[in-house]
Amino acid sequence: MDRNDRAITAFAMLGHATFHTYELVIPIFVVVWLEAFSTTPAFLGAVVGASYALVGIGALPSGLLADRVGSKRLVVACLLGMAGSFALISVAPTLAVLAVGLLLWGAAASLYHPAGLALLSRGAKERGAAFAYHGAAGNVGVATGPLLAAILLAFVGWRTVAALLLVPVLAAAVVGARLEFDETAGADARDAGDEARREQPESLAAFVASSRLLFTGGFALVFATGILYGLYYRGTFTFLPDILAGLPLFEPVALAGRSFEPSQYVYSGLLLVGGLGQYVGGLVADRVQIETALLGGYAALSAIALAFVPAANAGLAPLLVVAGLLGFLAFTIAPINQEAISAYTPAGARGLSFGYSYTAIFGVGALGSSLAGLILTRSTSTALFVFVAACAAVAALIGGTLRRRSGRRSPDGVAADD
Repeated sequence: MDRNDRAITAFAMLGHATFHTYELVIPIFVVVWLEAFSTTPAFLGAVVGASYALVGIGALPSGLLADRVGSKRLVVACLLGMAGSFALISVAPTLAVLAVGLLLWGAAASLYHPAGLALLSRGAKERGAAFAYHGAAGNVGVATGPLLAAILLAFVGWRTVAALLLVPVLAAAVVGARLEFDETAGADARDAGDEARREQPESLAAFVASSRLLFTGGFALVFATGILYGLYYRGTFTFLPDILAGLPLFEPVALAGRSFEPSQYVYSGLLLVGGLGQYVGGLVADRVQIETALLGGYAALSAIALAFVPAANAGLAPLLVVAGLLGFLAFTIAPINQEAISAYTPAGARGLSFGYSYTAIFGVGALGSSLAGLILTRSTSTALFVFVAACAAVAALIGGTLRRRSGRRSPDGVAADD
């Protein structure tokens, strides 16, 4: 990587790590909030799902803004907005105020992925490696945020823990704002300049035309895999700490007068393994035909979901193995998805395409949180894992369809019309 690539990648890594620190510390708090606010998994799942949905709903306007005004200022605004919303969450006296804080977090967090990924896609010359480092940084946040929260909750109340989470995001905003780089240095020459700018929507009619261009070919199928991945991701991880806490294997442990929850450390550990998955996924995206990677990755995700409950019933060792594989595979597919989006869209529409894709993943996919809460309220964790396995299986079929059609992709990287 050259100097510009390193600066862009470092900036995106800061934003990604911070986003995921907040995103997956929320499920750790869910366990506490169920008791603190005397509510049900179905209701709290709906609140958390709405928060996550806003991450997706705001992704499309964020993508449009990234194409028009650039990514850096959007990412910094995202960091400051997430800090403000968690400040409100930390003092929420009622479930209604907690819900407002979570919704504000979702709105602020929606700025990150379209802006950050469009930045990497247009600015980095070594795109696959940049996606890999970006993904690995995200999983540092994914793992360390919940782990830190789990440790702190043994010593202080959840409100104090939520307030302490303001420190890393404010530090990331300050450091990120000081980094300097060229946001378009990695764009291919054929996509640069006026041609790329003409693809950026300047009016409602241009927006509709650009959207129609994206959805006339393979991007429509990539978009569908984003919805299915979002359902899998949210459906699996929102209540996973609560599912693990309910297993006899993970009874609370008293140590030095404090009560520790082993399930929370297992949850943090599988997310940490996901960091390796993110890195491997980025390398795979550079070395394997992207359609083949989609097919194989989603097929593996389906299989591991079906194996989770039998492994939990088989004992600690099988559960730890399957949980580790779940964390690894769930995050391996993320940079593969990102490269698929890049492969099926021109450089000038990357912000728009990532906006649509993260509307699918975090917006429509947020229904996974609500559905998970509903399934767990009315049924069992077995039913939940069958549901998410089915989502991954359909995504694998879509990957197979793209693989069969891959020879029809046009030379500029956009799928040919059907």
